[in-house]
Amino acid sequence: SNPLKSLRFPQNTPSPSPHNLTAKLRLTSKISPPPPPPPVPNDVVFGGVFDEEDKEEKEGDKRGSGVSGKVEFRQEGKIFVGNLPLWIKKPEVTEFFRQFGPIKSVILIKGHEDLERNIGFGFVIFGGEMAEKSALRAVEFDGVEFHGRVLTVKLDDGRRLKTIAQERERWVQRGEGREFRSKWHEERDDSRKVFRKVVESQPENWQAVVRAFERIKKPSRKEFGQMVKFYARRGDMHRARETFESMRARGIEPNSHVFTSLIHAYAVGRDMEEALSCVRKMKEEGIELTLVTYSILVGGFARVGYVEAADQWFKEAKEKHTTLNAIVYGNIIYAYCQTCNMDRAEALVREMEEQGIDAPIDIYHTMMDGYTMIGDEEKCLIVFERLKECGFVPSVVTYGCLLNIYTKSGKVSKALEVSEMMKSAGIKHNMKTYSMLINGFVRLKDWANAFAIFEDVMRDGLKPDVVLYNNIIRAFSGMGNMDRAIRLVEQMKKERHKPTTRSFMPIIHGFARAGEMRRALEVFNMMRRNGCIPTVHTFNALILGLVEKRQVLSLLSNIGPPKPSSMYQLKMEKAVEILDEMSLAGVGPNEHTYTTIMQGYAAQGDTGKAFEYFTKVKEEGLQLDVFAYEALLKACCKAGRMQSALAVTREMSAQNIPRNTFVYNILVDGWARRGDVWEAADLLQQMREDGVQPDIHTYTSFINACCKAGDMTRAARTIQEMKAVGVKPNVKTYTTLIHGWARASLPEKALKCFEEMKSAGLKPDKAVYHCLMTSLLSRATVAEEYICSGILNISREMIESGITVDMGTAVHWSRCLRKIERTGGELTEALQKTFSPDWNAFSNAPVTSQPDACASESDADDIDTCYEGFTDSDDDEEDHITLL
Repeated sequence: SNPLKSLRFPQNTPSPSPHNLTAKLRLTSKISPPPPPPPVPNDVVFGGVFDEEDKEEKEGDKRGSGVSGKVEFRQEGKIFVGNLPLWIKKPEVTEFFRQFGPIKSVILIKGHEDLERNIGFGFVIFGGEMAEKSALRAVEFDGVEFHGRVLTVKLDDGRRLKTIAQERERWVQRGEGREFRSKWHEERDDSRKVFRKVVESQPENWQAVVRAFERIKKPSRKEFGQMVKFYARRGDMHRARETFESMRARGIEPNSHVFTSLIHAYAVGRDMEEALSCVRKMKEEGIELTLVTYSILVGGFARVGYVEAADQWFKEAKEKHTTLNAIVYGNIIYAYCQTCNMDRAEALVREMEEQGIDAPIDIYHTMMDGYTMIGDEEKCLIVFERLKECGFVPSVVTYGCLLNIYTKSGKVSKALEVSEMMKSAGIKHNMKTYSMLINGFVRLKDWANAFAIFEDVMRDGLKPDVVLYNNIIRAFSGMGNMDRAIRLVEQMKKERHKPTTRSFMPIIHGFARAGEMRRALEVFNMMRRNGCIPTVHTFNALILGLVEKRQVLSLLSNIGPPKPSSMYQLKMEKAVEILDEMSLAGVGPNEHTYTTIMQGYAAQGDTGKAFEYFTKVKEEGLQLDVFAYEALLKACCKAGRMQSALAVTREMSAQNIPRNTFVYNILVDGWARRGDVWEAADLLQQMREDGVQPDIHTYTSFINACCKAGDMTRAARTIQEMKAVGVKPNVKTYTTLIHGWARASLPEKALKCFEEMKSAGLKPDKAVYHCLMTSLLSRATVAEEYICSGILNISREMIESGITVDMGTAVHWSRCLRKIERTGGELTEALQKTFSPDWNAFSNAPVTSQPDACASESDADDIDTCYEGFTDSDDDEEDHITLL
């Protein structure tokens, strides 16, 4: 029989102590008579958490005092407050009634349909020894105005608590052997079951999971923990933290499982600083770390490449737990494999086997991947054979490791053999293996086979993923078909694949290499609009395009056409602005970024800026390579500071960086700019002694040095030496030699050199025609026949080639023609056909011309503006040498 059937409220029951639970029938349904139990937490009931209102309702049950054989349900110091605004909160009510006395608590009655709003009435319970007097003073203010409402204030008559007590008594008399469950609790349990079912059956549908969780009116720790775990698997650490804090705000204290799920979320999101803060919080609250927690920490640090921290937590796990499992060992082995420390990884595998822990197939795959990273094909195959000896059946992941090592080493033929092995074993390719094959062909620039593999993907009915699309975009960008690459990005978005920075990088590189910086910037902005965060490589591509191709942004379109020097200065300013944007975006520049900036200032001859960024490379601890020194040498040589350049070469020797052909070419060109043929000749001899063979650029720079020094005999002899060693002169070599003959006032030699160039099968460009025509016009006053015929022949060739000169060159040539044909003639008519169409309008306009004497001075120096004189500043040079 149920002992609770005979339970009745006692006569004249004294006010119970706080530890007396007789009146709490929900918690004493299986205790009769109740022994004095230890204090029961007020927060656990019906598997959930009490609100503050529920606690006060239960306290009201045990505060009744018996009078005349009845139970007095009224609680001293408790008043009823009606006609409250629906939006009102507890702090506002507390602030108003605090004037009558100290308040113990405020209860606002809320509706089941909307737990965020009250239903217009509540209770205020005063505390302290004068609680009843405080309640009586508050009742005197019945009818007071409060936020636009006239309040009803009166003493509580205990009606609500009496109704609850009677309902409980009827339930006890019915003799049910379980706790009383209201409709609200049944609906809550149903929503909890639905939530668990959605999490298990639809983990990929996050919207359905969130909706199911929000339908739970009062989630418990279990539901909050499941939600944190769900966000952790998705790597959404911010929503995981939000759910965690929401749980704590409801008064639910997290346990080790909830903390571990939150740490997992931060580990997947690669935010190990926040993961460690959660670990510290666990230790502060006295919650011990489980083996799963240690495994997550080790794996998290392994993913971010911080192997020292991963090893530290692995050692602590061994100290705290006597036995470890294969998962923890797999994570620490993965950490060492990612850092290419395969010796330590092998030692951990031996340690695991000595402890009797069988290695799963995942550890074999991890080891094979590690050997792939260091390029050890032999050991990778040994692990593959060992895997089969241990009874494991090779899977698509196993064969994928073999494909990866062969494609990365350029052995695509062996990769195709592995593909045939897969087919014979009945294992089908997946997207990753197909992507490896395509990547291998792209590395070899074998576009046809790369597209053939892509056709195999479509034939097998597989839908391309982001990685495969990125590889195909690389293939189209490598071919130069940039428009098709952009269409592939659009196709990715149509198929609901989110493009990554790797999707846009080949396109940006392609446009930058082609000099189409406007389109490169358009693709860069497209990447940002698609939610891709630019990386240091993306910014490097933009800086490279601005520096190498001498382009400016469209903001210059409203400004008039600037001079070439100002355009170059604006270009470098924009490159530095991109460097500032990198800092704002939280992207740190690397050594390639600074080297590209140095090359830009080197082309300007700005040694100060070049040394400034060279110093930044040193200060930030970045690696100084030969490219950084080449950029610094170029700046010094461009500015004519050869002593600084020699100091740079000494610094290179101190850093054990050998000089290559490019370094020697820069030095030879630097001495050539100063016309120091002896220093340039010494460098040529030193190159041969160091085993570095001069190339076409070296010889061209040396010929330039001979021309600057006026030693044209040596320059002509150098041409013959080039041909003897198998180095054929190019258009730039002949242009330099023609320029030298022009400076020597020997136009007939320049014409002869021009004919030799054409007989060698080289096509003259605009620079050659400009140089040769200027040379002939400067000697036109001699009025020799070969000069006039040369002018006519060159003019005819320029017209046939469709070459026209700019307005400045046309003005200069017309001044030279006036010395020969003051009223016009055959030469004037032929030469004016090479002028721009605007020449007629310009010639008809009134122009204030300088005297002919001024125009005739230093005409030979105007042949090629690329050759300029530079002056040295000994003080600046000493500063640069000291800095090195």
